[in-house]
Amino acid sequence: MLTVVLAGLRARWAAFLGSFVALALGVGLLTTMGLGLSATFDPPERAPQRFAAAPVVVKGRDAVTVEVRRGPATATVSQKLDRPQAVDIELLGELKARWTVTTAGGPDAVGVHGPAAEVRTLVGDRARVLTGDERRFADPEPERDAEALVAVNALLGTAGGVTTFVSVFVVASTFAFAVALRRREFGLLRTAGATPGQVRRMLLAEAAGVGVLASAAGCALGGWAAPWLARVLVDGGLAPEWFAIGGAAWPFHVAFWTGVTVALAGAFAASRRAGKVGPADALRDADVDRDVLPLGRALLGTGLLVTGAALLVWTCVTEPSELLKRKTYTTVPMLLITGVALLAPVLVGPVARAVRLPGATGMLVRENSAAAVRRTAAVAAPVLVTVALAGSLLGASATVTSTKAAEAREQTRAEWVVTGDDLRPVPGTSATGATSVFVRDGEEALVKYGARAVSDPAAFAELSRLPVVAGDVADLDDRSIVVNEEFERRTVGDVVEVWRADGSGPVRLRVAAVLALGTGDNGPYVTRANAPGAVVDRIDARGVGARAGASPEPRAEAAGTVQGVDAEAPAAAAGTVQGVDAEAPAAAGRTVRSVDAEALAAAGGTVRSVEDWAAAAHPASSPEARLGLLLVLGIALVYTVIALANTLLMATSVRGAELAALRLAGATRAQILRVVTGESALAVAIGTALGLTVTAACLAVQGAALAALSAPVSLTVPWTAVGAAAATCALVAATASALPAWRATR
Repeated sequence: MLTVVLAGLRARWAAFLGSFVALALGVGLLTTMGLGLSATFDPPERAPQRFAAAPVVVKGRDAVTVEVRRGPATATVSQKLDRPQAVDIELLGELKARWTVTTAGGPDAVGVHGPAAEVRTLVGDRARVLTGDERRFADPEPERDAEALVAVNALLGTAGGVTTFVSVFVVASTFAFAVALRRREFGLLRTAGATPGQVRRMLLAEAAGVGVLASAAGCALGGWAAPWLARVLVDGGLAPEWFAIGGAAWPFHVAFWTGVTVALAGAFAASRRAGKVGPADALRDADVDRDVLPLGRALLGTGLLVTGAALLVWTCVTEPSELLKRKTYTTVPMLLITGVALLAPVLVGPVARAVRLPGATGMLVRENSAAAVRRTAAVAAPVLVTVALAGSLLGASATVTSTKAAEAREQTRAEWVVTGDDLRPVPGTSATGATSVFVRDGEEALVKYGARAVSDPAAFAELSRLPVVAGDVADLDDRSIVVNEEFERRTVGDVVEVWRADGSGPVRLRVAAVLALGTGDNGPYVTRANAPGAVVDRIDARGVGARAGASPEPRAEAAGTVQGVDAEAPAAAAGTVQGVDAEAPAAAGRTVRSVDAEALAAAGGTVRSVEDWAAAAHPASSPEARLGLLLVLGIALVYTVIALANTLLMATSVRGAELAALRLAGATRAQILRVVTGESALAVAIGTALGLTVTAACLAVQGAALAALSAPVSLTVPWTAVGAAAATCALVAATASALPAWRATR
């Protein structure tokens, strides 16, 4: 048996080359991603900087701690405050009375030169006592290193998942197609006395040999590529400058054994089919495929398709907001993609016959594609995977972003929006700032909500256009709160216990209005009285002049640079006014009055029209997001290229007799090349159509989820990316089929 396996590997090295390259690349990528992930688990331990000379640090309260119920007993849960609170004045006096106390950069923490045990006894539960390396938690942004790696961890995890998914699919498809081309060989082996078990073991041994060699090569490739990936992530702004690959060994073990397992799993189904080949198949020489969809593949494909569709619909009905999260719209479409790809052999035949191509060449293309279902499906399936991934991932991401921008535009009646840090309020405008509130979720949890602090509730109510489902935003005052449908208590008039951003509370606030959940940015809203420490970071304004229809006339001494208003206006201001309509009407006789450009620029921030502000706040794509998606989709495209080239090289190389018969029938060499390349182009077109079908289904369900959340539906199909992927596949397929056909017809 071993002699037969080794002889087969030597004789058919070209047929195994595609599987070897795909598997080696997959293991290499898994090794690279694993090494990158291992580097994200442990950010560097930075030495204390702010209080490096003090042996003990007393830090003000930096979390809200609430007692909750855990079954029959109780426990405490904590949520981090946006900023730590100042050390209590009384406690600070007691510390100074006994030891030397140093301050550095703010009242939230002090250094104490005294015994740690005695300091802890004195402080008790009034503050947090830090010693040793824990003193770094008093430095500015102590968790910045761990937070900087969150995006890297998510990106590499997604890329690793896509790599595993596509590599399993490509390797399994390659082995299955190779088995279909070797039916006569297996029939000869059965005629010579080989048992079905021996045929299966031979194929599994071939897969094991390819898997071990490819996995070893992939581990070496991944170890070489990991430092390069780290540099790309740092240069692209996805990782902090100090990010580097460590010396972890577990990624090599995981990648190697995953590669071997993938090879064996990919060959397992094919080996079972090969074992069923009978001796009579040695005499069969038909080009029309039979039994193209075994029962097991049909059941698996149908199960995955139904599961993916049901999961999408169920999520849309029960938790529509989940469909706006990357982890959901990245993973769920893979079930649909795999299901459709497995069922491709029964889909490509009817689609190919439905195509009407002109002339004798077109007829041959159509009939050959419909007859050779395995070959057509083997070409269409990887194209389907790439197009569907590009369409669903990029489309879902772009849809969420464009919907957020549309939602932001719809929720304000303002004409200008000023943004910046610590803006100076402008009379007659609506000023808000970021804050947080902490609310009990039942009896078992404490939830932190990002909220907005409203300076002038009347102006806010007049300029906002929020998706209110109950109540009235105009009723917001210092004793009330505007919540969204995510709150447990969301009936107008209900009382909600709230802890403020500085940890003070609880305070009992009445629900004044309830908002639709939307894309997740709808509330809650409180007044400045319930948002200690909040600063104005956004100003909404209406009008461009002191009276209706007036045009702004900025002067050189204005506090901000005015752009897009008057071409001659001097640039002497601290902010920027962009996209202002000089003819916009002003609102008169109400809480909100018209404000000129000079007054807005004096607020100290950047002034934009609502359209420009929404586009800037929710850009279509950031460089970091583009780099991440390029990495993920690049993996899928590379695998597709390998699969197409390998499949078509194998398929066309065994069509010598068929092509010779066409020559004897009078076909010219050019006509034969057109037939072969036309078949590959048709298969790519079928794969693209199936991929777009999956994309349409995913985006349609996401659109239904947005509608259920009362958010504006702004579906976006990434036609450029999908077209580029399909064009690349078509070019590779045409080349990989034309070259062996040209050689066979010399």
